[in-house]
Amino acid sequence: MFDLTEHPHRRYNPLTREWVLVSPHRTKRPWQGQVEKLPPETRLQYDPKCYLCPGNERAGGHHNPAYAQTFVFENDFAALLPATTAGEAQPHDLLKAEAVSGICRVICFSPRHDLTVAEMETADLRAVVDTWAEQYQELNATPGIAYVEIFENRGAMMGCSNPHPHCQIWASSLLPNEIEKEQAAQEDYFRAHGRTLLGDYLEHELKSGERLVCANGHFAALVPWWAVWPFETMVISRRHVTGLDDLTADERDGLADILKRLTTRYDNLFEISFPYSGGFHQRPSGPRNEAWHLHMHFYPPLLRSATVRKFLVGYEMLAMPQRDITPEWAAARLRELSERHFRA
Repeated sequence: MFDLTEHPHRRYNPLTREWVLVSPHRTKRPWQGQVEKLPPETRLQYDPKCYLCPGNERAGGHHNPAYAQTFVFENDFAALLPATTAGEAQPHDLLKAEAVSGICRVICFSPRHDLTVAEMETADLRAVVDTWAEQYQELNATPGIAYVEIFENRGAMMGCSNPHPHCQIWASSLLPNEIEKEQAAQEDYFRAHGRTLLGDYLEHELKSGERLVCANGHFAALVPWWAVWPFETMVISRRHVTGLDDLTADERDGLADILKRLTTRYDNLFEISFPYSGGFHQRPSGPRNEAWHLHMHFYPPLLRSATVRKFLVGYEMLAMPQRDITPEWAAARLRELSERHFRA
């Protein structure tokens, strides 16, 4: 009989309407591929050479204030520029380019250089949640902005150039690819059922418990059925809200709580500051779109240990995403970990 834990199969992602190949039998193969050399972690509370620490100088002669909680500033090396001239180029019927404008900002989570989300106090994370909501609300209402992406790259492995706890916001004049796919799927589902896609999906996951990592009264963290990355997770609001600005005070507390609990489990998995890319997906600007359901994605690359990484290569680049460990196994592994940080 067909067995999800043993036999190759593909799983459907209803948010993007794409498939992922799952090959659980491959976990038995020996690993002779690349082993990452992790850089030594610095544990300085203040680094005089860090351009994000309080009081230090950044590019262009800017100086950071002596901030005590969060600090927001315009990105000194922005990928999007607000004054980009509108226009198109089409040198051939198959070749097209469009100008994109936008606003890029950086949010420092804490004045402490040595902390991660997992190591911050929940009360301090609540201040970060409030800042996210304020920035999202402001930028989402800015003329010319179509979408606001809030994301964090954690660790040098994920391209993070500075270990100081921070994230970025890229607010763009056009909808990004992943947002277009998720919006189309959620709108179709909402029209057909009168409920949100992720609301119905979360209801099933809470009943099943197979892929649930942790939950509180307002949010749940789980390994999605269609996960591609080894310990990929989603954080989904239990109440139907379309964006961070919809959250009540208690729900903001709940988001801070679930993020600390989830990232602590990540760090405890291999007893390192766990690398990942994580970010929110929420309603675009313009008329309020009730099909959207607030959620956050975490994409961590580590596979078997702190030094073995998953790469998207070969078949995954040329055909479709693929993973070896099942989402159920990954969720069970995360679920069994302590919520007390290994450094505590």
